[in-house]
Amino acid sequence: MARVRVVAWGLLATGLGCGYRFVPRDSTLPQGLRSVCAPMFLNQTPEPGLETLFTQSFRQELVRSGTLGASGACEGSVEGTVTSVNSFPTIVTEPMVENGVVTRPSQLASYRASAEARLRLLKDGQVIAETSVAGTEDYLPGSGDVLEAEANRLAALRRLSETLMHEGYERLAQNW
Repeated sequence: MARVRVVAWGLLATGLGCGYRFVPRDSTLPQGLRSVCAPMFLNQTPEPGLETLFTQSFRQELVRSGTLGASGACEGSVEGTVTSVNSFPTIVTEPMVENGVVTRPSQLASYRASAEARLRLLKDGQVIAETSVAGTEDYLPGSGDVLEAEANRLAALRRLSETLMHEGYERLAQNW
């Protein structure tokens, strides 16, 4: 039984080439910041609630990296602003015409959501790193139900916020 434990710990320690690695906590952010707070982001778009969505996604990145500080015990902070959001159709199918008669009208097949955010890492009130991130995420319009289309759009915005906040954290950590 002891031999099985030793082998198991040995495999765990080597990581089996799975891409896992151990990183010291103080090496993830510039200037030795080990804990940062992320107050509610600002929303400069007409889309209500994006500040909450992007703040949650960024805080999740802080949790993953082990750098989310407890309120009042933060060595630094990250200020974020959602600067733009948009949704637009990307693919419209061609109508099907047989013998001069439209047998199937053109239909909307896909939408694309886009967003942009700005992040600033501060220590003692001074900006030590900042970056902007932007991207897009495709989603389906649904089967004609407005609520289904809106749910698809919101899911796309959630995926987009997670992707952008991951990229934003990585850029801040590398001091871009």
